[in-house]
Amino acid sequence: MCGLTGLVDWSGATSADRLHERAARMAATLSHRGPDASGVWADAAHGVALGHARLSILDLSPAGAQPMASPSGRYHLVYNGEVYNHQELREQLPATIAYRGHSDTETLLAGFETWGIVETMRRSIGMFAIAVWDAQRRELTLLRDRLGIKPLYYALMGDVLLFGSELKALRADEAFTGTIDRGSLGLLLRFNYIPTPATIYEQVCKLPAGCSITFSAETRKSAEPIAYWSLRDVADRGLASPFRGSYEEAVDALESLLGDAVRRRLLSDVPLGAFLSGGIDSSLVTALMRRASAGPVKTFCIGFEEAAYDEAPFAREVARHLETDHTEHYATASEAWSVIPKLPTLFDEPFADSSQIPTYLVCELARRHVTVSLSGDGGDELFCGYRRYFDAFRIGRATRFLPRPMRPLAAAGARFAGSLMPRSRFGEKLRRGAHLLLESSPEEVYRRHMQHWRPPLPLVGRAPLASCEFLDGSTWPAGTPDQLRWMFLDTRTYLPDDILVKVDRTSMGVGLEARVPLIDHRVVEFAWSLPLAYKTDGHTGKRILRSVLERHVPRNLFERPKTGFGIPLHEWLRGPLRDWGESLLAPDRLQREGFFDTAMVRRCWDDHQSGRRDGHYLLWDVLMFQAWLDAQAGTTRS
Repeated sequence: MCGLTGLVDWSGATSADRLHERAARMAATLSHRGPDASGVWADAAHGVALGHARLSILDLSPAGAQPMASPSGRYHLVYNGEVYNHQELREQLPATIAYRGHSDTETLLAGFETWGIVETMRRSIGMFAIAVWDAQRRELTLLRDRLGIKPLYYALMGDVLLFGSELKALRADEAFTGTIDRGSLGLLLRFNYIPTPATIYEQVCKLPAGCSITFSAETRKSAEPIAYWSLRDVADRGLASPFRGSYEEAVDALESLLGDAVRRRLLSDVPLGAFLSGGIDSSLVTALMRRASAGPVKTFCIGFEEAAYDEAPFAREVARHLETDHTEHYATASEAWSVIPKLPTLFDEPFADSSQIPTYLVCELARRHVTVSLSGDGGDELFCGYRRYFDAFRIGRATRFLPRPMRPLAAAGARFAGSLMPRSRFGEKLRRGAHLLLESSPEEVYRRHMQHWRPPLPLVGRAPLASCEFLDGSTWPAGTPDQLRWMFLDTRTYLPDDILVKVDRTSMGVGLEARVPLIDHRVVEFAWSLPLAYKTDGHTGKRILRSVLERHVPRNLFERPKTGFGIPLHEWLRGPLRDWGESLLAPDRLQREGFFDTAMVRRCWDDHQSGRRDGHYLLWDVLMFQAWLDAQAGTTRS
């Protein structure tokens, strides 16, 4: 696991030393992702430079260092990730190849020379972001893994192409000009993250999951991402040719596939463990890890004194049953608050999922003991695990059958009931449900359910939203049950742009590699072949995951309502974080900066402080932008 970066300067006016210096400066910003070593390679004849910060996981020797060249010297590579089947790929490659070490990086380069870049990645099982220079064709190719586990940004700034694992690497180069994109800011307010391909900056893009993009001197301005793996194709194939076996046969097949996915992710030359919350996903990953390991598995959990947010007792029981080497830490409120100043630099663009705080704390805990940790992310999106799939389904069904003239009356009743419980989470759900009853279709119900600020947004200038797949229903699989469409949408958007961003930045922020076996692409493909009835009984989700887990852990240890991984942010904003929030949302500051409608934001803040409504989701979106803005004091603003 590492950080990659680099540039191609087509101006032809940059010396080798200058290219080396620029790439080294960019790579230095990623030292948290790769604290063990760094490297730079530059070719002044073509204006290309690659930089790398290394976290040594496989082949700890200098033979695994990057940037790395292929045997013939045609390809030069920087790479962030792991290819778990690289030993099998070596067996398929010509026996005449002489390897210097046993890293997967060498395997990839040998594959590029034998099969080509994209075909090699199609054969690979793993997570990866890659930049590779083809000296023969004088092209730079960027490529990202199928589910978007590893990040990759790029930008054309005049004659210069910049790319890197994080935005801070691009900002470090002299060619970077950063103008805030108000359309992307609007997306942040609606979703609490900025969806791919947009970023907070104009001219800067995220490479979509499962895509590659190739730049040359001739094609750089017309280069577009090309999908080498498509979730839409996977969904269409699975729906057209569903699994035909019995439910028990499906459970057997899934257990075998997940067991292989977990086993492959134990490949490491450094200590590894697992995050364990006691929920279905993390318990299943831990159970399969325990089965594949020679000794006890190291597991990690963060607890909180607030009972509604404390998963530690559940994790403790599962750990006891699986006989893991379990470490738990009860985080104080002050520990959690101390994370907040780190967030703008850690996430590098505004990101407002408040579970980023406990996620950082558990990564920090795990890093004290291991260098790699397995995570259970992805089970909800693939196996119908989110409560909202059922809430939105019920409300969507009501909108179908409730006569249109009756909907405003029903919504008014829900709003009134919610107003009687202003500080209650149930009251907030009633108020949100009132808005959902007014939507015209299940798709609109789900869109509304997933969004924070709704138009009109509190943006000065009312900039149009950047393009976003979430708002474009034409990309969703047609003719499928509502819940399957929503699961597809979450896997395409919420998973890579929220969940996996959160896991990547918090783990890499402490030099920890996080691996996510539930979204092995083979598991994703199998999951889309399963009938919906294998995923849900109509009332709860993850039916088949529960059945697999029950073979390893008694049902009473994991059968409980989903709690999520959160913090009492609504209370903190009225208490210990109030002064911090007040300083970021001061009326004179908002007016001076000119990004937000001051009256609209202040009304939300005042309503939250008075208890008239719970606005913490909305406020955190604005606060995270304001905190990020403070951290980017030198950024050009618009």
